[in-house]
Amino acid sequence: MIRPSVRLASAAMLVALVLPISRINAQQDAPSSPAPTAPQAQAAPTAPVEFPKPDPADFTAASPTKEVVNAFMDANLGFDENNKWQVQAITKTQVEGISKVVVLIGDRAGKQQPYRFAFFTTPDGKHIIVNDKIIPFGEKPFADYRAMVQQRANGPYRGAAAKDLELVEFADFQCPHCKAAQANMDKLAADFPKARIVFQSDPLASIHPEATLAAAYGACVTKEGGSAAFFQFASAVFDAQDGLNTPDGATLTLNSAATKAGLVPAKIAACAATPEAKAIVDASVKLSQDLNISSVPTLVINGRQVPANAPYETLKQIILFQAKLDGIAQ
Repeated sequence: MIRPSVRLASAAMLVALVLPISRINAQQDAPSSPAPTAPQAQAAPTAPVEFPKPDPADFTAASPTKEVVNAFMDANLGFDENNKWQVQAITKTQVEGISKVVVLIGDRAGKQQPYRFAFFTTPDGKHIIVNDKIIPFGEKPFADYRAMVQQRANGPYRGAAAKDLELVEFADFQCPHCKAAQANMDKLAADFPKARIVFQSDPLASIHPEATLAAAYGACVTKEGGSAAFFQFASAVFDAQDGLNTPDGATLTLNSAATKAGLVPAKIAACAATPEAKAIVDASVKLSQDLNISSVPTLVINGRQVPANAPYETLKQIILFQAKLDGIAQ
């Protein structure tokens, strides 16, 4: 998993617009923990850095308005009250309907130097362009993705049947970071019993050759035994993940996991080889692509994408904030 910019700290890694990640390099092994270092003298307190006053001459575009930009920034960064920002410019460009927006971002404690975040808004007012990424934009930037997930995320789930608060995990059974994220997912299931927590397979076949087969097994386990059986199966597969490193090992690992889920391995294996199982996996992958998910594990919280292996307390903070934005009592 690519680490976010240090400047954004915990907030940054959870904002899609500043995550320069790709499906190819997102699965590299996590770096080892740094070696302990000797205690260092505590730095002197830093005074909060004040943003420079915006120049009215830098606001030449009629759209988007400053209010819309602020609402967009609040939706992304407002979960942490220490985050602060200021809209510095909204200017016309040489292309009709495309505006350039500059926002200064910092923190109220003054521990980080403010930095300049610039993006272009598209003529439809629903997207922005940041580097090579196209990001949902607007006062409610996650609304369209939320609707898409509500309609199409039909994987096994735990928790509530209602989709008011829907947490959809996109994961690959052969991905080490996805395995690590399961501790977070189990905690979320305990802490948010009113949430619907869905698992969507998103195998990255180019780097994980056995992940697609594992996803097909998962689809068939769900078909035969329901969601409860699936989560037993998934737990067993992640626990024995190293077994997926070879085709023969994958067969043994998946059959063993099916048995632990209380199902007949031969029946699940036969089902996994059918066009129907392939179609279920393909539909899940297509949903991931339509959501522009660029790495796994990704957790989609009512349309909002965050790394599922982020620090747990930060994940919990964002879920509570998103639920509040969406008017959902917790």
